Amino acid sequence: MHVSYRIPAAPATGFERCGPASPELSRRLPPVLVLAVIALLAANGLRPARALGAPAATVYVTESGRSYHRDGCPYLQRTRLPLPLPEAAALGYAPCAVCLPPLEGAAPPGSRPPPAALFRVDLAGVTRCEPGELDRMPRALVVRCVDGDTIYVALPRPPEGLGTRERLRLIGVDSPETGQASPSVRRLALAASEFTRRRLKGRIVHLACDWQRRDRYGRLLAYVYLPDGSCHNAELLREGFAHAYTRFPFQFLEEFRALQAAARRQGRGLWAADEPGEVNRAPVR
Repeated sequence: MHVSYRIPAAPATGFERCGPASPELSRRLPPVLVLAVIALLAANGLRPARALGAPAATVYVTESGRSYHRDGCPYLQRTRLPLPLPEAAALGYAPCAVCLPPLEGAAPPGSRPPPAALFRVDLAGVTRCEPGELDRMPRALVVRCVDGDTIYVALPRPPEGLGTRERLRLIGVDSPETGQASPSVRRLALAASEFTRRRLKGRIVHLACDWQRRDRYGRLLAYVYLPDGSCHNAELLREGFAHAYTRFPFQFLEEFRALQAAARRQGRGLWAADEPGEVNRAPVR
């Protein structure tokens, strides 16, 4: 007796360049073999298309590395900062060769635009610190917050003159330090550090420089802008978490003085301290 049967077509795979399996191929090959061939092609550069409207995959980066990783990668044992895959790729992070993270949304290396040039507000003639001209500024990932006015940023594809990891000192502001003798100053120092950590840690920011690129300690001097165009340097002054640091000239000096004066009138932050005289004697760096 002759028994006829029909092998079902392989299920849709979503691979962009493969296309659906042809009827002829489905009749000749078992579905499991079809899927194995497609997986082999994917391992050699073909990527599945993300469903329209689906959220981007989350990958992880480290404070000092230049690759992005899957959750659980051994390179994430010390530090791990989550990022949407398209953002990680746009910043210049490359996929890890150990954990083989997803590639969807990561533009091929040859198609990426060159790193943004360092933007100087003094040369550009910018007269107000906000809103920032974000499209002219290089982007960076904030990987650590030291205190209210000092952070570490990662730039996997840095502009000329910058490294892939920079210790950054915010221009024009000086937050109190935790080493001060006065308990009220220490409390304000911790509050300033927490304010900066909450606003910046793990976020992609935009950087702008002024006439002086680095201080005597080698730290990068910059204004730090959030994606909404707000300047974190200015926000520290508005909330009373910093003094205007006017020892050296900078582009927004008078504007920062005015922000400090307004915070002082409103009794914000350090201007509401129990011992304002001691706060005012906090050293500048």
